[in-house]
Amino acid sequence: MQANVLVVDDDPDILDALTMILESKGYKVTTARNGVEALASLKTEKPDLMILDLLMPKMDGFAVCKELQDPRWSRYRDMPVLILTSVREEASRRRYELETGLEFNVDDYVEKPILPDVLLSRVERLIKRKEQA
Repeated sequence: MQANVLVVDDDPDILDALTMILESKGYKVTTARNGVEALASLKTEKPDLMILDLLMPKMDGFAVCKELQDPRWSRYRDMPVLILTSVREEASRRRYELETGLEFNVDDYVEKPILPDVLLSRVERLIKRKEQA
């Protein structure tokens, strides 16, 4: 079965590049340009994995992560989230914890730019882990 990956980033060049890399390995890719679109896509596409940028207009990745903690989104609790951003991980964790009082609980964190091989190995590992759960 073909895994469905939701890629969320406000940069169209990054969306195009990630889509090409993932589709070359047989993944079905859905894209969103902000958190509002991402949450709408979750309901319609039911992705196996979300690749999420943190800094976006309308609704950023921090707000998406916080929203997914809400019980209304509980059916997506097992969906792995890979953060792909230009923000250093320590800074992101600190900001999220200060703003929400919650632990920044994501499955993987990669800083841009990312090499295609690294991206694919991280995606594959997260999807395999979800399937085994």
